[in-house]
Amino acid sequence: MDLKIAARMIAVVAIGAGLTAAISALHHDNGPEDTPSLRLRDPGGDPTITRLARCRDMGVAALDDPSCRKAWDEARRRFFRTGNSEPSVLPKPGLDKAPPP
Repeated sequence: MDLKIAARMIAVVAIGAGLTAAISALHHDNGPEDTPSLRLRDPGGDPTITRLARCRDMGVAALDDPSCRKAWDEARRRFFRTGNSEPSVLPKPGLDKAPPP
């Protein structure tokens, strides 16, 4: 048997096995009902998280809800740390250098 023919036959068998495995994996997908949900079922004691979860469940109606807007503003402020009075953790420029002799 010619070497080129054997190589082609092996390639065809390998591609067929790969396609069979891919189709089998897609066919046996459990679907969204068996995948774990990323939503918070019990957000805990943080009232901001509770409000954000309620707004998330409201859908588009949350855009007109003032309490949702307030919760989003609070979440943004906490995320970006705007308007807080915590001191900066970065050193001031020039303090890490020794003074000239």
